[in-house]
Amino acid sequence: MSETFEPAPSTFANLPEYSVSELSQALKQAVEERFPLVRVRGEISGLKAATSGHTYFDLKDDKALLNAIVWRTAARYLKVKPEPGLDVICTGRITTYPGQSRYQLIVEQMELAGLGALMAMLEERKKRLAGEGLFDAARKKKLPFLPNVIGVITSPTGAVIRDIMHRLNARFPRRVLIWPVAVQGERAAAEIAQAIAGFNKLAENFPRPDLLIVARGGGSIEDLMAFNEEAVVRAAAASIIPLISAVGHETDTTLIDFASDMRAPTPTAAAELAVPVMADLKAQLADLDRRARNCFDKGLSDRRRHLSQLVRVLPRPEQLFASPRQRLDQAGERLGLALGRNLQIHRTQLAKSVALLRPHPIRTRIRHAREKLENLGRRARRCEDGHITRDRSRLTSLTRVLESISYRAVLERGFALVKGADGTLRRRAAQIKLGEHLHITFADGESGALAAGVPKARVKKPGSDQGSLF
Repeated sequence: MSETFEPAPSTFANLPEYSVSELSQALKQAVEERFPLVRVRGEISGLKAATSGHTYFDLKDDKALLNAIVWRTAARYLKVKPEPGLDVICTGRITTYPGQSRYQLIVEQMELAGLGALMAMLEERKKRLAGEGLFDAARKKKLPFLPNVIGVITSPTGAVIRDIMHRLNARFPRRVLIWPVAVQGERAAAEIAQAIAGFNKLAENFPRPDLLIVARGGGSIEDLMAFNEEAVVRAAAASIIPLISAVGHETDTTLIDFASDMRAPTPTAAAELAVPVMADLKAQLADLDRRARNCFDKGLSDRRRHLSQLVRVLPRPEQLFASPRQRLDQAGERLGLALGRNLQIHRTQLAKSVALLRPHPIRTRIRHAREKLENLGRRARRCEDGHITRDRSRLTSLTRVLESISYRAVLERGFALVKGADGTLRRRAAQIKLGEHLHITFADGESGALAAGVPKARVKKPGSDQGSLF
């Protein structure tokens, strides 16, 4: 038979009593006092970004899991942006969330747990940005041969700007605009991205740079992290002005090197890429000038020699003009004879014309023309009389026919034409109304009448209706 332990009622009677809220507040105070500031290493999982700007995630290892929060005000100052799967060391304070009876880490700073984690993050970021086409060679712009204005984005107090200015002055002095920025630290990435965008937004009336140089001296990979930030890489890729990246030493490589139009191993090398050597250009120009003069002199000499050869093969002027002169003399002789013959021909034609213009022949021609005109007039009159007689006979015949079929002839035989007041013809007695005014047309004129009686219907005999004469 099993036995159960039943404590005496007096065992718990002296324990203090807490409400849920009081106990939760006591636990919260105890945890925060015990762990005011801690550093926790773990892998990020369950990353969520709220619309409020706060970031929620979990830190885990192979045995446990810890909730973590980054408030919106602290998120902008993080050295490392939280990403899923990243091994990080978070610095913050432990607290509890009474609403769900859990403890959590309020993160105030975050750093990578080791160099391997940092390189893995950079490699993943590089693949993602390359997948967007930010590193494509097709989008890279050609550097200007000799820029008038060069914009330099770097720290104004380091040795980098002095090296760049010294190299530019030694090679080919140019106008330089410096945009001072922090090259490491929390503010560096934002300032560098703003500087690149700022140079691109300068007004046309301002000395806008033709070339940009983003430069920094050497350092550890953590010191160069600002040039690996996504904001800086996107700003470099979006720059309309050609950009040279010169970050660190020759062995240092950052993500901005892949997005820039040209990578320089050092800031000094960037200045060498930016401008040519003035002395070399002068020597090249002198050489081109010498070659141009030699070419001109040689061409002139060749043309003189060719002209001399042509002179030797050309005939003398007397030989060139001898034959044309002879032809001219012969033409002159023929011209005199031709003028005499032409004059004789025109004189003969003039004599014939004068003979035709004497008075007697003219009067004879006029008399013949008059006789011909009179004959034509007589023939025309005879033709006209014949046509008139024929037309008169035809008109008389048509007049007789018209008179024979006209209703006037009917009226001459004693008939009359009766019309109503509206001008319409009254062919039947039934069409006439009592008291109606009528117009009666006789052979010699018209007369008015008034219908005084009711017309009587006339009995028709078969075959007696001959129709109206009108």
